[in-house]
Amino acid sequence: MNAPGTPSRLRWWMWLPLALFAFFAGLAGYMLTQEKEQFVKSTMVGKPLPAFALPPAFEGLPGAANTDFQGGKPRLLNIWASWCLPCIAEAPQLEALKAQGVEIIGIAIRDRPEDVARFLERHGNPYTRIGADEISAVQLELGSSGVPETFVIGADGTIRYQHIGDIRPEHIALLKAELEKAQ
Repeated sequence: MNAPGTPSRLRWWMWLPLALFAFFAGLAGYMLTQEKEQFVKSTMVGKPLPAFALPPAFEGLPGAANTDFQGGKPRLLNIWASWCLPCIAEAPQLEALKAQGVEIIGIAIRDRPEDVARFLERHGNPYTRIGADEISAVQLELGSSGVPETFVIGADGTIRYQHIGDIRPEHIALLKAELEKAQ
């Protein structure tokens, strides 16, 4: 025979797994409804461009180095790849920026020279230099988490602004304004 109170204790323990499940399901539901930061912002904004020297991504343009950003004028540093679909979408905007006198230096991430050349042949070449970052080391040093990403590098070699994702027509004026501020 059971001692007095045993059935009620037993009933309480039976409901515990259901209560725990309901708690965690509610917590998960709450977390899913909270606004999240969609992109990882670089902690390098406001800091000097890290030292790097990358070989050319293909024959035809020189490689890229942090010293290419010294010389008294702001420039764009575009992180991209031939296998990146949003990079194709941003190609016309980079060409438009080039046509407006903006100097763009590219870093091709984990790419083969023949693929870089084919991409530029198909979609245009807005770059004055393209470095090959075969293991994404420079990309990671910059705090870039994906492709494409574009950085405004000030006349003093400081990272002034980070544009995450592809450049769309509505972003051109913003990037031009950031370049002006970076004088």
